[in-house]
Formats: sequence, C-alpha cells, structure tokens
Amino acid sequence: MKKHVAPSLLLMIVLVAFPQISETIYTPSLPDISAALGISNSSVQLTLSIYFIGFALGVFFWGWLSDFIGRRPAMLGGLIVYGIGSLMCCYAESISLLLVSRFIQAFGAATGSIITQTILRESVSGNKRHAMFAQISAVIAFTPAVGPLIGGWVDQALGFRAVFFTLVVMSVLLFMYAFLKLPETTDVSVRKKVAILPIMKKMVLLPRVLVFGLLIGGINGVLFSYYAEAPFIFIDHFQLSPGIYGFLGIIVALAAIIGAMISKRLLTVYTPEKIIHIGCLVMTIGALLLAVASTLETLPHMIVIICILITMFVVLMGAGMALPNCLSLALVPFQADVGTAGAIFSLGYYLLVSLTTWGMSFLHNDSLVTMPIYFFSISGVMWLLGRKFIKSE
Repeated sequence: MKKHVAPSLLLMIVLVAFPQISETIYTPSLPDISAALGISNSSVQLTLSIYFIGFALGVFFWGWLSDFIGRRPAMLGGLIVYGIGSLMCCYAESISLLLVSRFIQAFGAATGSIITQTILRESVSGNKRHAMFAQISAVIAFTPAVGPLIGGWVDQALGFRAVFFTLVVMSVLLFMYAFLKLPETTDVSVRKKVAILPIMKKMVLLPRVLVFGLLIGGINGVLFSYYAEAPFIFIDHFQLSPGIYGFLGIIVALAAIIGAMISKRLLTVYTPEKIIHIGCLVMTIGALLLAVASTLETLPHMIVIICILITMFVVLMGAGMALPNCLSLALVPFQADVGTAGAIFSLGYYLLVSLTTWGMSFLHNDSLVTMPIYFFSISGVMWLLGRKFIKSE
C-alpha cells in the first residue's frame, strides 16, 4: 500500500472549524434579518435548523463518497458547494430562498467535519486519539464563538448581507489552502465495496453506539440552541449592540475549551466513559442554575447578564468534558469501514441537532426561562442514558 503524507494539524483545525463559524457568524444578525424580511423571530431561527438538516445529509454524502474517490477530492468538492451556497445567501430576498441557500451552504460545509474526523479516526488510536479529539473539540467549541464576534461587528458596520459575503471570501481562501496543502490520506487505488445497510443494522443493534449518537446530538443541540436563542436574549431583551453581543460568545466558549482541557487531564485518572458521566451531570446542574439565574429579572440588567453567562459557562464546561470522549469512542467497532460508518453516524446525530434547534425555535416565546428549562430536560435525559448504557470497557 502506498504511504501518504499526513496533513498538518493547522490544516485539520482550519477545515474542522469553518462549518462552525458558518453556522454562528450570522446569529447576531437574526433580529435584523427578521425585520428586513418581515418574518417572526421563530421563523428566522429555522435557518439554523435547516442548516443542520443540510449538514446531516452532507456528512453522509461526503463521508460515503470519500471512501470511493478519496478524502482530498471529497473535501475540495464540498468546499465548492459551500461557496455556491454562501453566495446564494448574500442575495436571498425571502425566507424561502434563504432557507434553500443555507441548506446548500451546509451540505457543502459538512465535508470539513466528516472528512477531518475520518482522517483522525483512521490515523490515530488509543489515548492519543482521545487526546487529539479533546484538542479538536476545544477548537470546535471556540469557533462558534468566533462567528458571532466577527458577524456582530460586520453586521453593525455593513449590514447582514456583508456577513454572508464574508463567508464567500472564506470559501475561496479555504479551497486554495486545501488545494495546495491537503494530501490524499487513504489508498484510492483500492475500490472497496462498502455495504451501507449492514453497517446501519450493526449500529442499530449496538445500544452503546446509539446512545453515543444521542449524547453527541444532544450536546451540540444545546450549544447551537443557545446560539439561536441568545441574540434575542441579549440584543432584543437586554438591548446590547450586535458587536458587544459578539464578545459575549468568547466568554461562553472558554467554558467548552476549559471542559475539553479538564477532560484531557482526567484521562490520566478516569476512563473516558466516567468522564462522560461527569460531564453530563455538570451540564444538568448548570442548566438548573441557569434556570434560577433567568428568574432574577427584577435585578439590574448587568447582574442578570453576568449570572446567565456564569451559569451557561457551567453548562458548556460540562459539554466540553463529555463531547470529545463521545466522539472518540463512538465508532470503535467500525474501524474497518470508518468513512462510511462515520457518515451514517454523523447523519443521525446532526439530524438530532437539527431537531433540537427546531425545538428551541418552536418553544421561543420571549421568556428568559424557556431556554434553561429546555436545556435542563435535555441534559438530564443525557445523564440518565449515559449512566445506563455507557459502561467502562
């Protein structure tokens, strides 16, 4: 078998990060988009749910395709589709066209997530893989916060369409970087026939794998439901500017990074499964505290904002502890067909992310308490499922 040069860590980080930036960069613009298109707040939040539907189908398609044409062509093809979708978002004049554009954008962006994870899963094993996924999870946790920071100031200066144009420029730069630096990391001379249905059947018959999918979907669902709801809390309710709101994302994202660092440190003491249990419990406690903080509306706004940020910090710190270990362990039984297995698995949990963010838009009622109660319910169920089905092996 021909030996291929491994891609650089920087390239892997860039490629795994851009889908997250694309998801959140326009969230400070949600109130502006709602006003410009003449639609309700809950309707504009659907642009996040549709993103994850496109993303789910994209990870399945590009992951499956990469087993046949190679990782490099699948990545480059996805980046082209992503650029087209981003350009369409710039010129969308109705909510219908914006939803279609976001779907296409997400379908292409999915290649960054699935191909990068596939390369890591097939190249690294053991505790080293757990540690690398902790590093990648820290990046994934931080990059959604970079999006609002950039988008908030661009929106404030140039309007929401300029935010989408920023993604067009990013797509061109990403394509050039990947074209020049991304090597092929799988043996494309071997065209292995992969049976999708047997892999799906095996996943369904493994409760541990299914629960990993539910946990990953739930954790990401909580994260992106926050980014869907937060602009209306901080910009509409507390009257912060989009630019200032963007800075708040950095504070919250530090929680997930710290959680991932704690997870990496705890691997020397506990099993990954035990850390998952701890992380889900921390999320549940944090969501309960967030619900309490959200009832303090009689206090000065600044105190309430600080309380919400601190308790959300706890929620996302727990998420940062649990997520990398779930990602690392989920597909251990599928190493022989990791590309296609990853595609099927990601399809399932990103559909769950879409369902979770849709649930947040459905429940949106301008109350501060709705979001934390929703998060408490999700986190509590995840903790119970983890305790029952995810045992140390």
